[in-house]
Amino acid sequence: MGSAHGHSHGHGHSHTGPPGDGTAGAAYRGRLLIALGITVLVLTVEVVGSAVTGSLALLADAGHMATDAAGIAMALLAIHIANRPASERRTFGFARAEILAAVLNAVLLFGVGAFIFYEGVRRLISPQHIDGGGTVLFGAIGLVANSVSLVVLMRGQSESLNVRGAFLEVMADALGSLAVVVAAVVFLTTGWRQADPVASLLIGLMIVPRTWQLLREAVDVLLEAAPKGVDMADVRSHIEGLPGVEGLHDLHVWTITSGMPVLSAHVVVSQEVLEAVGYEKMLHDLQGCLGAHFDVEHCTFQLEPVGHAEHEARLCH
Repeated sequence: MGSAHGHSHGHGHSHTGPPGDGTAGAAYRGRLLIALGITVLVLTVEVVGSAVTGSLALLADAGHMATDAAGIAMALLAIHIANRPASERRTFGFARAEILAAVLNAVLLFGVGAFIFYEGVRRLISPQHIDGGGTVLFGAIGLVANSVSLVVLMRGQSESLNVRGAFLEVMADALGSLAVVVAAVVFLTTGWRQADPVASLLIGLMIVPRTWQLLREAVDVLLEAAPKGVDMADVRSHIEGLPGVEGLHDLHVWTITSGMPVLSAHVVVSQEVLEAVGYEKMLHDLQGCLGAHFDVEHCTFQLEPVGHAEHEARLCH
């Protein structure tokens, strides 16, 4: 939960300390590196396996994993960039790099899904012979390796969009490997050649919904939407419920990057209360209220006497 050690100024502004230099994804850099190594290994195995067995499902999964490897590498690069210190020009540093990488990752995944659909339909029309036994072996190797990656990334996927993106990619890979194994077993037991392209289409279907969710969450951050789970009416109610608060305007809550929500607000306070308790006590009460109920990393308040908003409006015009 965001800390609330703010300080007051004569003109009524206060803020907590700036966000930390790290991002949520940075804590899981080592896990992402492990997942990247496993993904590259499985990619290599599946490319060889596709060449040996002629399986489209293996080739499709290998293509998906190539994109996943690039996505995880981008996530690692973004985490490195995001942890560069803030500057006078970029006051929040490069924290948004993580979100930009998540968007690019989603776009690449959509491209892979489109390729899998195209090639799967083509092979449904003109099915080809595959080596069922070899496909089962290579698919099983991929399934085991991807399952290990899932365990490695499980913890971080709830805290970082980049780690979540990598987790979803590896999950799709694991399901793809499972589909490869099932399709090969069906081919071996029934001789139905379309089982392999059908498995490829299933891999594509597994990619799209999760990729859309990742893209939507990343775009919400870029559009500075209120963080998921933050009820703006509830935030307003808590602030306005404090003794002495007469009104509230210019309330904004948004997210800089994963795990870094930010809030700013202009709080109208009665002059009597300000004179009685002082700016510092009022700011501590505001920050304590938010700290007790909402997970906000960085808060900025401007305390205003009654009627100051109208004065601001005249200055703006």
